Amino acid sequence: MKTNYNKLAGRDTARLVAISDAVFGVAMTLLVLEIKVPEVKGSEKDLALTFLALMPKFLVYFLSFLTAGIFWMGHSAQYKFIEKSDRNLNWINLLFLLFVSILPFTTAFLGDYIHYKLSIGIYWLNIFLLGLMLYVNWRYAERHNFIEAEDKVAISRAIKKRIAVAQMLYLSGTLLCLVHPYLGIAVIIGIQLNYAFAFLNNRKPVNESESVDNASLS
Repeated sequence: MKTNYNKLAGRDTARLVAISDAVFGVAMTLLVLEIKVPEVKGSEKDLALTFLALMPKFLVYFLSFLTAGIFWMGHSAQYKFIEKSDRNLNWINLLFLLFVSILPFTTAFLGDYIHYKLSIGIYWLNIFLLGLMLYVNWRYAERHNFIEAEDKVAISRAIKKRIAVAQMLYLSGTLLCLVHPYLGIAVIIGIQLNYAFAFLNNRKPVNESESVDNASLS
């Protein structure tokens, strides 16, 4: 009996989750390594001024750490329900991880050129591609019946809605960066903090469907 290799490859979701956690862990660690300790030969005042000059880099680091954490949460939320896989889903995940691994570079680029529109645009593109691949990952799993859940419709709606709304909010924050970089970054951080801690979702759901939506967005 002949067996097609392509039908055998990529069925283990545990390996997908394992490599995803590893890539996220490395990327989140590399983010802080972009903040170099300055060499200062002078007074305490000189050292303090040099440290204060690093604040934009710390701000961008905080922004990117939240970004990585939110996408890690989004990926892990999907694989709570994705029970099966194939080689195509594996490659979709690897493309997603490609954009995770480039996050330290786009972060460093934004930190060095925070007042330039190009660096802001490149950083937003990184976030957009992360969201796009996360959406494609879920849609592929949904279409191929890889999802195991009692209420697939409500869960799928909540996951897709979260990705779409988040991307629109990220775009809004990016456009504000064109007005003033720190204003846009502050708005994006505010959005991320809400997604991380669900401040606006801490209310009693009015029906069962909303309860599923809130649970999936947490």
